Amino acid sequence: MKNRREFVQTALAGAAGLAFSRYAGISAAAAQGLDSRVEILLDESIGTISANLYGHFTEHLGGTIYDGVWVGPKSKIPNIDGIRKDLVDQMRKIKAPVVRYPGGCFADSYDWRDGIGPSEKRPRRTNFWMEAENDKSPASHKYEPNEFGTNEFVHFCKLIGAEPYLAANVRSLPASEFYRWVEYCNSPAGSTTLAEERAKSGSAQPYNVRYWGVGNESWGCGGNFTPQEYAAEFRRYSAWVPHYGQSLALIASGPNSDDWNWTRGFFEEMVRKGPSQFGGIYGWALHHYAWNLSRGRTTDWEKGKGDAIQFDPVDWYEILGEGERVEGLILGHWQVMGEFDRQHRVKLVVDEWGPWYRPGSEATPGNILEQTPTLRDAVFSAMTLDIFNRHASKLHMANCAQLINCLNSLYLAHEDRFVVTPVGHMFEMYAGHQGGASLRTIFSAPSVQYDRDGKPATFWGLDGSASLHGKDLLVTVVNPHTTQARETEVTIRGGSANSAMAVTLSHADIRARNTFDNREAVIPQKKASVVRNGIVVHTFPAASVTALFIRLT
Repeated sequence: MKNRREFVQTALAGAAGLAFSRYAGISAAAAQGLDSRVEILLDESIGTISANLYGHFTEHLGGTIYDGVWVGPKSKIPNIDGIRKDLVDQMRKIKAPVVRYPGGCFADSYDWRDGIGPSEKRPRRTNFWMEAENDKSPASHKYEPNEFGTNEFVHFCKLIGAEPYLAANVRSLPASEFYRWVEYCNSPAGSTTLAEERAKSGSAQPYNVRYWGVGNESWGCGGNFTPQEYAAEFRRYSAWVPHYGQSLALIASGPNSDDWNWTRGFFEEMVRKGPSQFGGIYGWALHHYAWNLSRGRTTDWEKGKGDAIQFDPVDWYEILGEGERVEGLILGHWQVMGEFDRQHRVKLVVDEWGPWYRPGSEATPGNILEQTPTLRDAVFSAMTLDIFNRHASKLHMANCAQLINCLNSLYLAHEDRFVVTPVGHMFEMYAGHQGGASLRTIFSAPSVQYDRDGKPATFWGLDGSASLHGKDLLVTVVNPHTTQARETEVTIRGGSANSAMAVTLSHADIRARNTFDNREAVIPQKKASVVRNGIVVHTFPAASVTALFIRLT
């Protein structure tokens, strides 16, 4: 299957000699001094970029909820009804659109009833992740206190202006409990016993939760189903769920990375009841983690992982290459889905994505799966969001794993300390893409050349995405080269630039990171870009993420 990059490179082979001559706004001599080019096609819209592609994920895992999102209403740490205030403030800045909860694998061991009612009367349960915890982990990570449940989560979402996305337990609860959870959240005030119970917790009015995951990783921790078995479960759980006047968006548990058989088996089984079955599926959830840095030596889940903060340039390119695979996964699963759902009523939802390293970089000992993100992870995440933007017509939603104190987190927190990671800064830089029209954009730059264990290897030189809101054009660009900047001409077919401002995230040290003691080691820098006769000329630093805010004439 030819991927997007191969297609674009083929097209560029014939177009390379035309790009600079197409515009008379810059001299031939000046053009020859630039080694890279970005061309934005205003009249070739890919589709609207759903704000939900910039979604997030929180699970009862390690320090994500307790000490991350939740500090408790009696805490001396600044909070809003028990929710960490620093987190609320930052989430508002990035315009967080949707948050997934309560898992993850935790979801398929969770009874939603445990997390409602008076906090002091809620039961304590063994957390799904208990066996992975260690002697430094606090009790709340091993034995779930249920201080934070449905009510608190929905309140958190309201505080930050996001939609809640709840993942239902298919492995260990019956379909009737999914029905009742929807009833608890969405039945009108005073209409049902569960609505009255919700009112006692402070919300007489319904939560109107639209997004519901029917299981999680049902091929593994969510039940070890076959795709055919899971299709039958999905039909059973989703049949006649009350809507209460709104359209529910039901998200089916999709494949792990390149498991084409899971996608094919599910869709084939669903269509046995007729093509109308696809009308009840809002999204097909794909999970993809980039983790194997062994350079082909092993496929072992533990042995293949690399270090989060101690790495060389080859590991830098290796993790980017592993992450870039998500583009091929989007194209591949989309093709398989189309074999059965020819109208493509079902869209993709990438509700877990990010890099996954071996333990050792935790900012807080005892927080399992916590990683300290570096500049590399911001570049990785920007590359991923750009891929999502370029496939806006295929994707409904995506959720970075996970929000705080976990994998690829935007924020790290412990007690009264809080820091925005490079990934968090990158999300703020990219927020302007939400709701914009994704535009076809062609990138041309010298490839990265490097030595991979004695053999020559290459990686692309520049890539990114573009979106348009009226006269405001946002172009985001990743330069993955660890040592070389790229002098670039940015041309706009069908329009011209009036002014341009660049916000860049970069550092001389590719391992640079923000910590509790050094919170601003990696922060965005603003700089005006040069505009010559409607063309933007900009130098993208080495190892950088850049957002170009261009005002069109």
